Amino acid sequence: MSVLGYKHEQYNTLIPKSASTSLSRSLFLSLLLRCCLQVLDLCDLHTEDGRLEESIGGWSLTVALCSMLLQARAATSRGQRRDWERERKRWRESEREGDGVVKRDRGTEREKHEAEGEKKACGGEAYCQREPGGLTPQDVMVRGVRRRMELERRSEGQQQNCDPDWQQAAVVRVRADLFINARSWERVRGALSLPGPLRLHCRYLRVEELPAASIGALLALLPRQGLLGLDVRYSSLGVAGLALLLPLLAPFPLLHTLRLHYCNLDLQRSQPGQQEVLQDMSQGLALLTRLCRLSLTALRLPGHLRLLLSSLSQPLEVLELPYLSLTPADLAYLSSSQHASSLRELDLSENRLDESSLPSLQRLLAQGEGRLTQLSLCGCSLSDGLLGALLPSLSRCRVLKSLRLALNPLSRAGVVRLACAAAGIPTLQLLLYPTPLEEYEPGLSPTPSSAQLLDWPLVEGSEVRELTLMQLQEVLRLKDRSDDLLLTSDLLKYSTDLAVEDY
Repeated sequence: MSVLGYKHEQYNTLIPKSASTSLSRSLFLSLLLRCCLQVLDLCDLHTEDGRLEESIGGWSLTVALCSMLLQARAATSRGQRRDWERERKRWRESEREGDGVVKRDRGTEREKHEAEGEKKACGGEAYCQREPGGLTPQDVMVRGVRRRMELERRSEGQQQNCDPDWQQAAVVRVRADLFINARSWERVRGALSLPGPLRLHCRYLRVEELPAASIGALLALLPRQGLLGLDVRYSSLGVAGLALLLPLLAPFPLLHTLRLHYCNLDLQRSQPGQQEVLQDMSQGLALLTRLCRLSLTALRLPGHLRLLLSSLSQPLEVLELPYLSLTPADLAYLSSSQHASSLRELDLSENRLDESSLPSLQRLLAQGEGRLTQLSLCGCSLSDGLLGALLPSLSRCRVLKSLRLALNPLSRAGVVRLACAAAGIPTLQLLLYPTPLEEYEPGLSPTPSSAQLLDWPLVEGSEVRELTLMQLQEVLRLKDRSDDLLLTSDLLKYSTDLAVEDY
């Protein structure tokens, strides 16, 4: 790991800027020797060339970090045991020395009486027998008692240092983004729960394939300050599990991001008690007073958007609702809600849009035309006619930077019309357009779904493809946007073509 540190009062904060394939144990041990170091920031580790991709995966980085914490704590515990054994040995030696003094005192009782007689014979002149070194037996005895009292006080202090409250005081706070799944859950829990010289703080927590109870156990171990976001993926929470989990996020005062992806909240079928649990979910969201980024992917909550979003205390800035089975009533609520004019990023991908949804979508774009920077309508069944009616509203989004419309059934003429409108938005940097219907093999349905467009084979040969590219390049040339606007239909690489803000 190559490390660059920001100098704040004798390097009390260390922020590594890049990561290699593993974390070195010697790094952590050397950090413990830096008494001024207070924070080790391992968030956003980049590769040597500065790209956004990590050279070490998020899961393996979390496992390596927690392993280093456990090793550092084990090494510290061994050092503390050695110190305690050393003190106990000294205490035993002092105890044996005190026992010898008592025996000598008992053996010389006769000499003491004789000394008293000599003292009286000398007319009261102070006299006592001297031990080698100039100390009387009484002096040696007093020194042994003081030594035992000192050892007792030290023992009480060490027992106090073993209390849980004392162990919460960390030498170095390690701040990181954690990625946890069922395989790494036990190790991360151990790193968070055991006391030691390093205290783990989490900025963004991402969990996969964990039940609500396990996620709640992790949240209970995290320090309250510092957690900014929670990302839950592929976990069968269910509505009841999510209603149980949301109140556990309320104690984190800085949390502003919540992402739920494929968490098995299918509400397309009515079930007994479902409405009460939805009310609990709404109340749980209301407790997140600083929430401004919400992502609900494939939760399938048709007709319940008002119940969920109306409970939020402040408008959202980022809203991602792909595969949510939104209804026209959901879009009508969203276009008139408090969130419409504050959204910077909106993702409605894979929600079917038709003529009944078009007025709400136009009103939504009109509300956010001065603030919306990213818009995704991939796989929304937008035909040439629907897109033509929507283009005037899109053209008025004057700060839009990214527009994504892949997997919509558009002809080549519709794609060219889309490119002309996109080139007229001066701030736009990326247009992800759909592959024209003319480039697919024959036999495709006139109104294909996004899944059919994704799986249907394309025409072999480059002539058809080159004709589309030539027309798009001509649009860019006429609009003088060849250098600052990227047009692409590549679903696999478009995300790296535009630097996306960190969540």
